[in-house]
Amino acid sequence: MTVARSTTSTRVSAGRNLMRIFWLEAKYEFLKMIRIPIFAISTVVFPLMFYTLFGLMFGNSDAGGVSMSQYLLATYGVFGIVGAALFGFGVGIASERGQGWMRLKRASAMPPMAYFSAKMFVAVVFSGLVVLGLFLLGYSLGGVRMPLLNWLLLLVVLLIGSFPFAAMGLMFGYLVGPNSAPAILNLIYLPMAFASGLWMPIEMLPSFVQALAPWLPPYHLAQVALDVVGNAQSDGMLIHVVWLLGYTLLFLNIAVVLYRRDEGKTYG
Repeated sequence: MTVARSTTSTRVSAGRNLMRIFWLEAKYEFLKMIRIPIFAISTVVFPLMFYTLFGLMFGNSDAGGVSMSQYLLATYGVFGIVGAALFGFGVGIASERGQGWMRLKRASAMPPMAYFSAKMFVAVVFSGLVVLGLFLLGYSLGGVRMPLLNWLLLLVVLLIGSFPFAAMGLMFGYLVGPNSAPAILNLIYLPMAFASGLWMPIEMLPSFVQALAPWLPPYHLAQVALDVVGNAQSDGMLIHVVWLLGYTLLFLNIAVVLYRRDEGKTYG
């Protein structure tokens, strides 16, 4: 009986210590990112600025049965969370690899998942800040009115939708170098956002871009978000969810291969 109690106590203590490690890693990752103005500004301010310029300026225009301000609330929400996930993971991991920080983490007793979980935590937090900022602008200045359930559902869809792009950022974090990461990710992020119909209704884009859009991950998340705000552009949302799950698995598998390759180069 005494041995069983001792074993149970040891397991509880180990679990608490593990949770504390995860919490501290997430806390300091968040503090690190908010102390980097360029990350905070580009991640949070740019989507709000673009929404102010376009979503509010053309807010009364019709966009498939909803106002433009309501339409762009969904698509700029996707734009914001994609940026937070890509740059939080991609640039952060590439830079820390270049600084040797990954080797120090590897040599420590910290579980590797604590590091990646902290990155995911920060991506979700910044995604939430972007989405809540857009909600405030849309409701107060854009005249967006939806049932409370729709607001909450849109928030959940966007936050969960950040996972495929976190996986994509993780992949690029191990694929590109620390100096080239910001430029390469911008060259991918901005054209991908435009071609996915995040900046303007996809019907306004050239036909060849419309044909390309269904192959891009942000397009599928945008379709799910648009369905929530009342602008369903396809008959079934399940196909878009399947595409997003497929992209998540693809990016994660590539990231694992690149991670092992990186570990092999470092430790032989």
